[in-house]
Amino acid sequence: MPLSNLDRELLRHCLAKQPGAWNDFVDRFLGLIYHVVQHTAHQRSMPLKPEDTEDLSSEVLLQIVNNDYAVLRQFRGNSSLATYLTVIARRICVNEPAAAAAPEPDVDDGQATGLERLEEVERLLNKLPGREREVVRLHYIEGRSYEEISTALNIPVNTIGPVLSRARKKLRQTASRGTPPGQRRDAKPQA
Repeated sequence: MPLSNLDRELLRHCLAKQPGAWNDFVDRFLGLIYHVVQHTAHQRSMPLKPEDTEDLSSEVLLQIVNNDYAVLRQFRGNSSLATYLTVIARRICVNEPAAAAAPEPDVDDGQATGLERLEEVERLLNKLPGREREVVRLHYIEGRSYEEISTALNIPVNTIGPVLSRARKKLRQTASRGTPPGQRRDAKPQA
């Protein structure tokens, strides 16, 4: 999902240090940051007390404003701002001593940076059909529950699991073979 006009303006105002811009930014994204902190801790089987969630969320916000908003200045707009902030928040949570006791199971310790992985995820997601793409993005990138996805996309909650399962299978095939989702590797090209 590309950068929205609202987020583009909010980003521009923050980087220009316009009065109230940071407060607007925090109002818009603090809920997402809290959710990412809690979701990351849950995935890593690291229960957090409410004050730990607040501390980690504050650390994420501090990292965003550090060095004259360096994290925001590095954003290239290849994804939504929420997606970018999700990756940043998750990375900070994983690297914080309070939340880093358990190993992160899904991080590739290869050469790719978090931003390069995000671009790869966005590229793969763009190959999925619209509904599958949105369900995967909402569940895995934004961390929304099945109920939240059901409400947001106006689809039955019991269809979300099967949609995610099909999408994961297609994404695995695409990532491992370089083959577009839904197209078998041995399939003959259509004339």
